[in-house]
Amino acid sequence: LAQRRRDPKFTAEEDGVLYPRAGTLGGCTAHNAMILMRPPPEDWDAIAALTGDASWKAAAMQHWFRRLESCRHRPLLRLLSRLGIDPSRHGWDGWLPSERAAPLAVLRDLRLVHALAGSALLAFAQGGRLWRHLRWLLRGRADPNDWRPLRARADGLIYTPLATDRHHRSGARERVLAVAARHPDRLHVLLHALVTRVLLDSQQRAVGVECQMGERLYRADPNPAVAPGERRCLRARREVILAGGAFNTPQLLMLSGIGEAAELARHGIACRVDLPGVGRNLQDRYEVGVVNRMGFPAWRVLRGARFRRGDRQWQRWERGQGMYVSNGAAIALTRRSTAARRGPDLFFMALLGEFRGYFPGYSRLIAERQNCLTWAILKAHTANRAGRVRLASADPRDRPLVDFHYFEDGDDPGGSDLAAVVEAIRSVRRMTAPMLREGLIAAEELPGPDVQSDAELAGFVRDHAWGHHASCSCAIGPRVQGGVLDSAFRVHGTSGLRVVDASVFPRIPGFFIACAVYMVAEKAAALLLREAAP
Repeated sequence: LAQRRRDPKFTAEEDGVLYPRAGTLGGCTAHNAMILMRPPPEDWDAIAALTGDASWKAAAMQHWFRRLESCRHRPLLRLLSRLGIDPSRHGWDGWLPSERAAPLAVLRDLRLVHALAGSALLAFAQGGRLWRHLRWLLRGRADPNDWRPLRARADGLIYTPLATDRHHRSGARERVLAVAARHPDRLHVLLHALVTRVLLDSQQRAVGVECQMGERLYRADPNPAVAPGERRCLRARREVILAGGAFNTPQLLMLSGIGEAAELARHGIACRVDLPGVGRNLQDRYEVGVVNRMGFPAWRVLRGARFRRGDRQWQRWERGQGMYVSNGAAIALTRRSTAARRGPDLFFMALLGEFRGYFPGYSRLIAERQNCLTWAILKAHTANRAGRVRLASADPRDRPLVDFHYFEDGDDPGGSDLAAVVEAIRSVRRMTAPMLREGLIAAEELPGPDVQSDAELAGFVRDHAWGHHASCSCAIGPRVQGGVLDSAFRVHGTSGLRVVDASVFPRIPGFFIACAVYMVAEKAAALLLREAAP
């Protein structure tokens, strides 16, 4: 609690830090940054090695990426693929369009070009690789989903492909609605239904779910309903598949009597399956922002942006133009935290705005201060696996207790994750130093000029870090090793019950988790269809 209260984002009334989730159709794909980046091959190979299931190997998982993606930002390669020449291994005909954020508006702001391209290229010029990375940009090799640089695990400048359809958000919501429209007899979407437990028969087979019907029943809602909803049971002829995410899926399993027996007993829940791994192994990234105030009133590309419906940029967005077709990321780069690492584990993203993490009203800073540049730093492949989701009570309307057990509270005794983020902040400072000297940057506001030593920077990271890729809390793996699922997504000790969401990973994959979740969903869908075939 003492460390939690040191975070400027701490909200006393809630006794914690805001972790935004989207309680809507499509889940967090309805409010995420839309970045679509597939994980490196070794993330999939590790699951194959853990389970002994070759279908998880990277070569096999590549099929599911190609099945879901409809790449629109490499037109020449798309044409070549029609001729049987396809070295990038993109998907060309999937249901999820991927596009490049329209960068032409950025190029009209010379200050922005100077601030971003100059500083990013400087990071590589120091290593004598400037022209190599310039060639990568010009030849399209800055595409992080191109199989060739991905396979080579290369550091470098990249752009971030977005899951957008003609520069409008596209994701799980759009997919579900489109399929429901095509097959109204086979897919029924039921909204305002809070699932409260899985119904198990005497043989521990899932036969349906119990739910409460009503709006805003879950107390994570900013304005939760007071009265409970109408109780209802939904029966399953074949299987129940949970997709509640890293927080709600373990909560639902525990409410159903599946979890650590002692934890369930504390809340008066009869244990149906003693499965201690439920809610354990919770993981996330460590992220921080280096916030710079620029030496001019506002970015030209944000002119007319009031960040509300109907403003000038909104009107341009409706035509597929302007900065609202972007997520605010202008350029990005990946690097290794140490030379010994197999692939990049640090992601640097330049955001046009002030971003200090999540707290109530955080997005207002972007609208109110349009002369800031934030270099967001993300640490991938973190060593810490000590996070946990536990029940706050046996009331399904209550939020679970979520503790990531960051830093010294976790299981990274050598502090490699923290050291990597500290060094990443120093890397950003080296990039931005020339602009600070020239006056293009007026001042570094966060961490600030007074935070210089390793100890001071480490303290800043501990107090300010955030995350938004919660995962791994119902991990695939052997039951004796704390696993919750087998390699076919089935919950150990049950039948007719599977989990397919961000909680299934043994280790958090890649840099951005949405693509990995989509890939396992495609794999699971094919598996279910194959098993259901007569």
